[in-house]
Amino acid sequence: MIADRRRRTRLEALDPGSRRRCRPARQGVRPKPRAAAPETPIDSPRFTGVSWILSSAKRTPPTKGVAMRDPSQDMIVVLDFGSQTTQLIARRVRELNVYCEIHPYHVSPEVIDALQPNGIILSGGPASVYEDDAPKCAEEFVTGDRPVLGICYGMQLMTHFLGGEVAPTTEREYGHALVEVDRLTRLTSGVADPLHVWMSHGDRLDRLPDGFDAVAKSENSPVAIMADGDQRRFGLQFHPEVVHTKEGHELLSNFVLGVCGCSATWTMESFVETTIRDVRAKTQGKRVLSATSGGVDSTVLSKLMRDAIGDRVVCLFVDNGLLRKDEAGQVRAMFRDNLDIELHFVDATDRFLEALEGVADPEAKRRIIGNTFIEVFEDAVSDIGGADFLAQGTLYPDVIESVSVRGPSSMIKTHHNVGGLPDDLRFELIEPFRELFKDEVRAVGRELDIPKDMLGRHPFPGPGLAVRVLGDITRERLDVLREADAIFIDELHAANVYDSIWQAFAVLLPVSTVGVMGDARTYENVVALRAVHSRDGMTADWYPLPHDLLGRASNRIINEVRGVNRVCYDISSKPPATIEWE
Repeated sequence: MIADRRRRTRLEALDPGSRRRCRPARQGVRPKPRAAAPETPIDSPRFTGVSWILSSAKRTPPTKGVAMRDPSQDMIVVLDFGSQTTQLIARRVRELNVYCEIHPYHVSPEVIDALQPNGIILSGGPASVYEDDAPKCAEEFVTGDRPVLGICYGMQLMTHFLGGEVAPTTEREYGHALVEVDRLTRLTSGVADPLHVWMSHGDRLDRLPDGFDAVAKSENSPVAIMADGDQRRFGLQFHPEVVHTKEGHELLSNFVLGVCGCSATWTMESFVETTIRDVRAKTQGKRVLSATSGGVDSTVLSKLMRDAIGDRVVCLFVDNGLLRKDEAGQVRAMFRDNLDIELHFVDATDRFLEALEGVADPEAKRRIIGNTFIEVFEDAVSDIGGADFLAQGTLYPDVIESVSVRGPSSMIKTHHNVGGLPDDLRFELIEPFRELFKDEVRAVGRELDIPKDMLGRHPFPGPGLAVRVLGDITRERLDVLREADAIFIDELHAANVYDSIWQAFAVLLPVSTVGVMGDARTYENVVALRAVHSRDGMTADWYPLPHDLLGRASNRIINEVRGVNRVCYDISSKPPATIEWE
């Protein structure tokens, strides 16, 4: 029976369409009805980079009953038209202590009305408004009573809806530009003149909508900022959300706090209070299984759930055989000594490695790991006396990278705790951090008094070393990678740079190279080292490690790890690369 189920897990990962949807419920597991995801019309152009859309047939529904904010708090909604920097808009608004959500451009007005946002921001995008298949939101988002800020494509769409004219220009603007302010408005009040901004557009306004004025211009854009007579609708031809626009923070602050009248009350303290209250209301005295890996997200989640419902949460730690060197023992000790939480430990190494045997495709790996994790969770339920909910530390970037505007073919990658979950999941999900970025989760951890060294751990992917051993996974290859990774991290600590780096790790490549060791020819593995700095994981730059540090790490790996004769350093940024190799 168990062997058949494991075989089915592998087959389903290789061919998701073969998945059975009606496994019999096990003892202690209460089946939960799952409504079919509605079909969502998607007609936008293919977006490059990281694009985010909140509704997709492949996206698991948001957790109901666990709110990101108190309903009395103000909020801003961003409509996404496919810009690579849409997520930055939400981040900049949240930095003003105002809650912000991103929704797809084709979201219905009824959905947004139910949220009662104080204002709407229309993102940029790669399309042109005069194209037949250009993405367009409901016109009432622009013509309604709420304040609106259009950014780049969003400004052009406002112009199109309101009767102005947009046309392609032969003098495109990409990169730095100076914008001269001709007239002060509520948006530009207190902002330096000229503005140092970042342009990225190939179209421009030829005629303003009735009732609008051009209040700023650049060398190639006669309308760099437009405003209506009531100063409640504004358009920017540049991107205030990127760091290259020096006055972007002030512009967004003027719109959010001034024009929209939002109060800066959304803090991590208020988030914790709201989430604890809602988790208690949602669980109604029932038991919760909390998936714990020892990483920052699941650590903060476990502490939050323990503070919310006490012993009704069981923190399950699964050793899937894909952890870093000595990690299982370290995590159990950290939770016991620092958080007074005794983890329910399951060693499922054999189960995972058997399911992954002979699987090289990264998407198949992720699906197998997601399915196997759930099976382990379900089997563990009988040991703890049953559970109705599964809590996991899914983040905004996890969801963003697991969906796409055009469907699975355009997807960046499946995250094991998003697209990798089976359709017949027996638990109801609780995902309090689904709309948070990594640094926001760390801020939640500080509110919960979690020790700094636990919050400072580098991110570790849910599939573990499975996505760092490229190609086939074997115990031997995992051991090689563990040793190489441990040496690299040890050298970062010794050089006192570990805490300055967002994420660092080693990757075992699926190639061998010729070398000379001890006057003999070798043909052995290649290890790539990766270190990046980032703020939220959505974008990242490679970290310029000192050459002598890299040299020490390389020498130690080649001399101390049997089977490696070459070490490389990855100097790719995200985008175009992702942080992880798979």
